[in-house]
Amino acid sequence: MAEEKQPGVLIIDDLGFMRDLMAKAAESGGFAIAGTASNGREGVRSYVMLEPDLVLLDITMPVMDGITALKKILAYDPAARVVMCSTLSEESLIIRALQIGARDYIVKPFRPQRVVSALERARGKTGPGLGL
Repeated sequence: MAEEKQPGVLIIDDLGFMRDLMAKAAESGGFAIAGTASNGREGVRSYVMLEPDLVLLDITMPVMDGITALKKILAYDPAARVVMCSTLSEESLIIRALQIGARDYIVKPFRPQRVVSALERARGKTGPGLGL
């Protein structure tokens, strides 16, 4: 019997150490890293090229912010499963991202299990998820 393929996650964050932390957290939950990007524009391009199963997307980044990148990703693929990442001070942006179509969010700093549970919910593996 064939093994189930690990879902691929695209990580979009301008901070390299944060991409590394998110990658380690996702991998600890059985997710594969499809790719990484350091800003929204690069992230949208990577989404189109890689067609990952899930996306971890920072809200505040140079070149193109996460809200704009979310809109472009969802315009390309309305079924995209995006989890936003932000600080508590960006609460209004988190709410906006959820209204636009993000599946869940993670507040930085985060515990690795929170990343895994958000990805699982976005994937539809646990709980009702947000807006699904």
